[in-house]
Amino acid sequence: MSILELMEKTDCEEILLCHDSISGLKAVIVIHDTTLGPAMGGLRIDQYPSDTEAVSDALRLSQTMTLKASAAGLNLGGGSAIILCDPKREKSEAVLRAFGRHVQSLCGRIIIGEDAGTTVEDMDIIAQETRYVVGLNKRKGGSGDPAIKGAFGVFRGIQACMEAVHGTCFLRNRTVAIQGVGSVGLELARLLSRDGARLIVSDIDESRIQRAQKALTVEVVEPEKIFGVDCDVFSPCARSGILTEKTLASLKAGIVAGSANNQLESDRVGEMMHAKGIVYAPDLVINAGGMINAAEELHGYDETTANLKVSKLFSSIQTILRISREKNIPTSMAAKQWANERLRLIRDVRRNFLPGKQ
Repeated sequence: MSILELMEKTDCEEILLCHDSISGLKAVIVIHDTTLGPAMGGLRIDQYPSDTEAVSDALRLSQTMTLKASAAGLNLGGGSAIILCDPKREKSEAVLRAFGRHVQSLCGRIIIGEDAGTTVEDMDIIAQETRYVVGLNKRKGGSGDPAIKGAFGVFRGIQACMEAVHGTCFLRNRTVAIQGVGSVGLELARLLSRDGARLIVSDIDESRIQRAQKALTVEVVEPEKIFGVDCDVFSPCARSGILTEKTLASLKAGIVAGSANNQLESDRVGEMMHAKGIVYAPDLVINAGGMINAAEELHGYDETTANLKVSKLFSSIQTILRISREKNIPTSMAAKQWANERLRLIRDVRRNFLPGKQ
């Protein structure tokens, strides 16, 4: 499928392919939808087998961001960006600044934040070339590491699911299995531990496991065994597409709620979870904490305000669970309907011409 065919299929507004011969930059910037406002998207730095696969991944991520922004009530659209290189060996100041200049050329149609392979320090470097970047160091008036608020949002979502299933949001003596203890997963583990939860963790990166063991009391299992452990909550905080028909067959948790993007391999998996009575907190709602937090930078960052807004993900998850019950549909479908309905309404509101306003 050609890039233009991909754009048509996903209803994508704009794709910019970027190259800089001096720095060696090769990047793709995707603006999926700007109905609600400028697109916001994370910058990933990673290697891909082909340019087409990078574009396809960026498109998929940008679609999720469109729905995530809408569901979170933000006046932002969805976007994504990828720099094609090895983040450990090839990422450089020159590459990041060259990328920043391409972002600036889009005149605010997209606002870039941190994602896999990038750091707060990287955002600071990009900000030397563009004003359209968030997730800056707190010393520079930014919101800092998005993982902290991202984890807090997931924690509040888990509490909402616990209340729906057990009648209380407290996690004392409950068992939570966390797949992936990277920046968000580890911070989530800290929050759960403070609330009295028993933790079972796994990660393909041994250094992350060691860091988790040093910081907290955790039981460690092999990555392939995490799906089958006895637990109250399964929290996927690593790769996309990990909830499949196969992994679902092993799952023993009554609640699935985590920070990973695009957790469902297919809509069919969401339907199967609904049929089994598993309470699933859709990722496009529960992991919006980082985006909500970063969006606060656009208005002058205030941490208290950001915390209050992220905390409201508790009620957002409650709303999704209610819609799911009332319509007897999977929560994944309820979340998409909820987000798409807001997009539809705002498109209709903006159909009239306003003189002097672009």
